[in-house]
Amino acid sequence: MVSDMPAGLPTDVSWLLTRLVERVPHARSACLLSIDGLVQAAHGLEADTAEHLAALASGLYALAGAAGRRLPDCGDARQIAVELENALLFVSTAGQRACLAVLAGRDTDAALLGHEMTVLVRSVRPVLATPARHGAGR
Repeated sequence: MVSDMPAGLPTDVSWLLTRLVERVPHARSACLLSIDGLVQAAHGLEADTAEHLAALASGLYALAGAAGRRLPDCGDARQIAVELENALLFVSTAGQRACLAVLAGRDTDAALLGHEMTVLVRSVRPVLATPARHGAGR
């Protein structure tokens, strides 16, 4: 299971993800990711599944963001909800250059999940920010 921040990042936030999943009935897993799809922390996921979820969530977030910028009077993407046959996937902004993705069972109260994600992000937004990456040679 993925549970720690990559080396060089100051804070391990995996416990926050664990608390979120434990607090919302039927929630399965959570992943903190950079907006370009890199896993920063995860709970309830094998490493390869966390990487796959991060890539998917990043794409969903980018698509929603493009819609918000392109459609009149819509603004930035804040939260995306995807209803799958057997699950719900929520993706929300989680700080500067960061997203939070949560996978939950169909019996999850979507309003509660969205609320708990928002509360988590608002309470610790600076900790969830992802530092900008710099190219080689800079």
